[in-house]
Amino acid sequence: MSRKVKEVKLKNLYHKKIVKALVDEFGYTSVMQVPWLEKIVVSMGVGEAVQNKKLLDSAVKELTQITGLKAVKTKARKSISNFKLRQGMEIGAMVTLRGKYMYEFLDRLVNIAIPRVKDFRGTNPNAFDGHGNYSLGIREQIIFPEIDYDKIERVNGLNIAIVTTAKTDGEARSLLAHLGMPFRKVPQTV
Repeated sequence: MSRKVKEVKLKNLYHKKIVKALVDEFGYTSVMQVPWLEKIVVSMGVGEAVQNKKLLDSAVKELTQITGLKAVKTKARKSISNFKLRQGMEIGAMVTLRGKYMYEFLDRLVNIAIPRVKDFRGTNPNAFDGHGNYSLGIREQIIFPEIDYDKIERVNGLNIAIVTTAKTDGEARSLLAHLGMPFRKVPQTV
């Protein structure tokens, strides 16, 4: 299932240029203080899978195509009667990316997929959780070139969580900006 990933240019860029830029920017005394990417979690919730199991299977297949690793089905943690949901029912899919797969996915996300979003004005620069982790929501999985538009069951959204070792949101924002994340410019008030 997984595709072979060669050495990724984004990882080389991080080690050769971004580390030095972050040391200069934040005044770290050691290279080991520089934040790095720990993992990227890509998930897709399919609430309609309660009635139609085929939608969940197609979501797993699409996530596998997008990330290059086999997606796993996620189960409901607790029952919710209004949604006819019982604890343990499969209602989503997710993939955790680390290492070369993580850098390769981030490179494709930033350079290929995000520019294909219609009326794109930049990602939200305030979507950090206070501990240096960034969350990004994508409304359509069809922005990835791996997905064949004619073969999808329905258009689904994706959640992408980028986990870094940064201590503050400012450090994480700077790291992701150096990696190519197109943050929206916030207008300055005078």
